[in-house]
Amino acid sequence: MIIGVPKEIKDNEYRVSLTPGGAFQLVKEGHRVLVQRGAGVGSGFADDEYTEAGAGLIEGAADVWSKAEMIMKVKEPLRSEFAYLNEELLLYTYLHLAADEELTKELVARKVTGVAYETVELPDGSLPLLTPMSEVAGKMAVQIAAHCLEKPSGGRGKLLGGIPGVLPADVVIIGGGVVGTSAAIVALGMGAAVLIVDINADRLRYLTEVLHGNLKTLVSSPRNIAEAVRRADVVIGAVLVKGAKAPRLVTRAMIAGMKPGSVIVDVAVDQGGCVETTHPTSHSQPTFLVDGVMHYCVPNIPGAVPRTSTYGLSNATLPYALRLANNGFLQAVKANAALAKGVNTCKGHITYKAVAEALGMPFRPLAEVI
Repeated sequence: MIIGVPKEIKDNEYRVSLTPGGAFQLVKEGHRVLVQRGAGVGSGFADDEYTEAGAGLIEGAADVWSKAEMIMKVKEPLRSEFAYLNEELLLYTYLHLAADEELTKELVARKVTGVAYETVELPDGSLPLLTPMSEVAGKMAVQIAAHCLEKPSGGRGKLLGGIPGVLPADVVIIGGGVVGTSAAIVALGMGAAVLIVDINADRLRYLTEVLHGNLKTLVSSPRNIAEAVRRADVVIGAVLVKGAKAPRLVTRAMIAGMKPGSVIVDVAVDQGGCVETTHPTSHSQPTFLVDGVMHYCVPNIPGAVPRTSTYGLSNATLPYALRLANNGFLQAVKANAALAKGVNTCKGHITYKAVAEALGMPFRPLAEVI
């Protein structure tokens, strides 16, 4: 199979979908890897490292897309890349289609086979290709919040961990999954007072057992969330409904009741955000104010630490890329149920139910399409 690795074009996105080591493994298996010049530079990988691994270098993105049978990316195709999409293409990347009607319609109209990292799901319900970036985003969310709380950044001027005799900041984390747990680890390590809100009492019980420090937990309800948000210095949105649009759990009225200079980091922005006032921002313009509350809503947070993120992502995605390349799409998804759940679009149909429901579009099970 011919695998193409174009350079990411999203604002300040420095990750690359394949490391030189990953390229070496694919080439060793008999596949051809085409990498756009400069694609790995942001992650610290020189073009020479890819050629030494056996990959070919291509000057322009259009040539990479047109010559490849499978495109490996990090982020979803942007509007300027839509012209490259076609029905012969296997697209393997993060898609987050439930919050992106325009891209979904393009993939359906152009009959692209789209395999989304974020919905590949193991039998135990875990999401192996989403997990590493959720870990990065959760940990970074606290670093970002700590910086945003500083007065020169427009925040309340509070030190996240406080000092002896002075109370630390109150950090409310909505969602106790991978993002929320990772955020809690860092926030607790920095000395913050942390409250995790989640709908699952058993999950909260587990987190209480494994996390240590100034930690409290609360079962999610509109009233409990409203009270927690009102008292918070920092709110981290860490809600995930697999493949679907995130529920808006923090309302505009709750935001209005927060202290001026408080901070919201909505990590769920990829799936539409769990805060009513959320809209996507970028690394070059990451924040905006609503009722005096700073919002940080960058959908590609891990792109800011590409060296770590690229290794973490490639560790997870490469084994499935090898399955797709070695066996071909049809045999790979028939033989691997986890990979089959990653297929969001195929032959002009939406094949992931939560995406279809979020966008009010027709759904067709993958088994009926292939």
